[in-house]
Amino acid sequence: MYFHPNERTALFIDGSNLYAAAKSLNFYIDYKRLLTLFQDKSWLIRAYYYTALIEDIEYSPIRPLVDWLDYNGYTMVTKPTKEFTDSQGRRKIKGNMDIELAIDMLEMADKLDHVVLFSGDGDFRRLIEAVQGRGVRTTVVSTIRSQPPMIADELRRQADQFIELQRLIPDIERSHGERRESTFDQDDGYEDHDEGDEPYSESA
Repeated sequence: MYFHPNERTALFIDGSNLYAAAKSLNFYIDYKRLLTLFQDKSWLIRAYYYTALIEDIEYSPIRPLVDWLDYNGYTMVTKPTKEFTDSQGRRKIKGNMDIELAIDMLEMADKLDHVVLFSGDGDFRRLIEAVQGRGVRTTVVSTIRSQPPMIADELRRQADQFIELQRLIPDIERSHGERRESTFDQDDGYEDHDEGDEPYSESA
């Protein structure tokens, strides 16, 4: 991947989308290592992490991770999920964070040289185009190695640089014995949710 050491850079991490991409590649992300990787390669201004949280349960599996990220260099953007029942009577959880991510990226664009989006969601193609129009370089991190590919083709084409997540595994994978707070380490805890919406829990 190509970064300038003096580029003002920010990371925008779509939490559920990145979790799904890593899970499809059968590895767990160590967020301490991820942050260090981009600090070493650029002038990292901010690292945003977006996720929705269920507030009416006694224990949220994602809460320890959210707290760890909040204390260790990440800017957390969260909001409560919404619960509803579909036409077939199935309980679903809705917590889409696309608007929050888009607003933050547009507001930060004039203060940055390079934005890095961790998501494969094709809805972000227009956002990437808008940021490019402000003279900002764009990188998208996702994977085409999964079946089906996690990244939308239109988003990959729009970005100035695409980084295959699989290539980052040696640099950001959790090592055995690492503290669990900085990693995703949960395969359970997901219920049905709308396409493109945030699932209700992630790893802690």
